[in-house]
Amino acid sequence: MKPKIIQGGNFADHRGIISYVNDFSFNDIERFYIISNSETNPIRAWQGHKLDAKNFYCISGSFKIHFVKIDNWENPSKDLVVETVTASVSDSKIIHIPAGYANAIESLEKDSKLISFSTLPLSKVSEDDVRYDSNYWKINGR
Repeated sequence: MKPKIIQGGNFADHRGIISYVNDFSFNDIERFYIISNSETNPIRAWQGHKLDAKNFYCISGSFKIHFVKIDNWENPSKDLVVETVTASVSDSKIIHIPAGYANAIESLEKDSKLISFSTLPLSKVSEDDVRYDSNYWKINGR
């Protein structure tokens, strides 16, 4: 499976705005959490997931979601292509990163918040989570 964007939309009238992603299914979601990176360290990198699929939705500000398809969990190539998708509060969409990828989350504005819907129960996370050095793959040319 490949990463994909599940596009939603916004509806506005005199009462306010409703943001939605009607084509997203919660069938496989086990848990969620909210990410708020610090101003001094706006990049949270690199977390790999052998089993867990991640679904990211921006609820405040904006982010870049960087991801790579892992070729070898113990010693991945440093030449893997880093793909990037931008998410903002004004563009209602979910970025789906399937199992088998590592991701990095970069906040672009102060007080940005990203919700992550995960498909793996918390009891299985220790079997799945693979961390790599924050500089393992280059982000934004660095």
